[in-house]
Amino acid sequence: MVLPVIKLGSLFVRTVSKPIAKQLKQAAAFHPKFRGIIIDLAQGYHRLTTVIRRLNIGHSIGNEIRPLNEERAVEAATDLLGELFVFSVAGLAIVYEVQRSVRAEAKKEELRKQELEKMKQRNEDLSAELKLLKQKLELVEQLARQRNMYRLWNWRGYAMPTTEKSKS
Repeated sequence: MVLPVIKLGSLFVRTVSKPIAKQLKQAAAFHPKFRGIIIDLAQGYHRLTTVIRRLNIGHSIGNEIRPLNEERAVEAATDLLGELFVFSVAGLAIVYEVQRSVRAEAKKEELRKQELEKMKQRNEDLSAELKLLKQKLELVEQLARQRNMYRLWNWRGYAMPTTEKSKS
């Protein structure tokens, strides 16, 4: 019951994070100080992706990489920020689900250990009780031999064990 609710909640958070990312992109595009930072970020990202593309198709990377114009840089950076925000929200949701799963598994393991301890204790108790019952049976057999009641035991189909003391 809890798992579907958590999955639904994480899906809700991911869905809500997209409009938040859009608002973040719009605010980032118009804030002057932040605009300068994101333009630098976009230019660096552009250089990185261009180098990777050139290496991928086998061209040299020694050629100059032309920077993006300011508007394209702002657009690329805000898109990157939006995607990073959505990705980080999804990643945090996954980390939360994994940690919750690990905690649930640890709780199950603890319950299994407790159940095993109860079984071991029950086994020890039963072993002690069996030992006590064997001692009592031995005592009853000795008393029966002393009172010469072994015929009663033989009558029921039980062969009386003989001990060294009863032979003498």
